[in-house]
Amino acid sequence: HCNFEFDLCGWKKDENGDFDWNLRTSSTTKMGTGPATDHTLQEPSGHYIFIKSSFLQLPGQKARISSPVLSRRNKNCKVCGGVILFYYHMYGAHIESLIVYQRTMAKHENILLNLTGNQGNFWQRKALILAGDGDEDFQVVFEGIAGKGPKDGIALDDLTFSREC
Repeated sequence: HCNFEFDLCGWKKDENGDFDWNLRTSSTTKMGTGPATDHTLQEPSGHYIFIKSSFLQLPGQKARISSPVLSRRNKNCKVCGGVILFYYHMYGAHIESLIVYQRTMAKHENILLNLTGNQGNFWQRKALILAGDGDEDFQVVFEGIAGKGPKDGIALDDLTFSREC
């Protein structure tokens, strides 16, 4: 489980991204960009990761963050038939997309979710089934494309892998 209150919990900037997801709070941001609170604490001082549109980014540029490598062989981290649960906030008139991939160690990426456009000015829960079986290790990758509006943004919080089989 990662609530981003202290760090990124082993999630890392993905080598195929053009810019970064940033750890932030709502109390340090301009009004109108991103959520009013985080999801975990429901407080402006709570942390989440966020991307927003910027004149520094070219249209279509992607921010990507990848999970630690998950192993189906490790009995302490059993994710066979597992699920990733997370909360997202995707708001703005020109918002582009949030895509979630499951990536094998051979770098094959399977799309688990592709959301496009304004999803509303509130946190929403999503549960995605992790595909596959057997012994192949994998990662989950979140890819965000913020859009071109000055108040467009995508936030993620409370990323959790279920461990039941």
